[in-house]
Amino acid sequence: MYTPHELQLTYSQWLEQTISVIPEDIRLNYINKLDEWLFHVSSWLQDSNVQQKSKKQILTSARAFYGDIDRIEDLKHLMIDQLNYLAEQKLAKQRLYAFIQGGLTGTGSSFFMSLDMPVLVLLNLRTVQLAAMSYGYEINSPFELMLSLKVFHAASLPKQWHSQGWNYLMNELDTHEHSFFYEGNEKVLDETWFEKNINQLLKTILLILMKKSVSKRNPLMSMFLGGVMNYQFTRQTAEYAKRFYQYRYLREKGRDFDES
Repeated sequence: MYTPHELQLTYSQWLEQTISVIPEDIRLNYINKLDEWLFHVSSWLQDSNVQQKSKKQILTSARAFYGDIDRIEDLKHLMIDQLNYLAEQKLAKQRLYAFIQGGLTGTGSSFFMSLDMPVLVLLNLRTVQLAAMSYGYEINSPFELMLSLKVFHAASLPKQWHSQGWNYLMNELDTHEHSFFYEGNEKVLDETWFEKNINQLLKTILLILMKKSVSKRNPLMSMFLGGVMNYQFTRQTAEYAKRFYQYRYLREKGRDFDES
């Protein structure tokens, strides 16, 4: 179990106090709007050309292990080590893209800074969907789409809440796994996401300050910082999503073995 050190606890307490100053109705309205935006972006992403291209690439790579693969679901015929290889191919690229995107934000350009949070969210939603497809789960049903959003949310939580998010996902599998439509709570985000937004704001302020001082002489420093911060966020999302879909695959394999 992850145990935060004293500095993290102090920072978390400060964040909680900062968030509590914001009126509750404003917090709820903001989260609801963000939740709705997240669902629409995720729906668009799964049907996008870039996602369809990635799907074809995964299937092509998988056929090197097993020639009779025509659909994403057929990947479940592969061994876990083979699926891990396919997943890592895709997720490594996502971490690289996040580093590049963060580096562009670190240039101090108002254009890239304004797009930093939306693009980072889009990158990490795509990371979760790529992890799902790499283990044989097509995001083509309301249940799978909603589950991928909840995996994204759990992965983006502070590490001390990861186990709580994991338990929630296990309950989702136990309750709704064999459903086509999602029949649970459709709300994805909660007020913990204010912490993510405040962290993002602090990152932006830090990069602006660096641009005005050190980065005038050495802009690579702020670019590197922006890249590392976005890389770390995407790495956390990728590792969490990979572990979840690994577990789900192995759980299904175990169930099939017991039934046989």
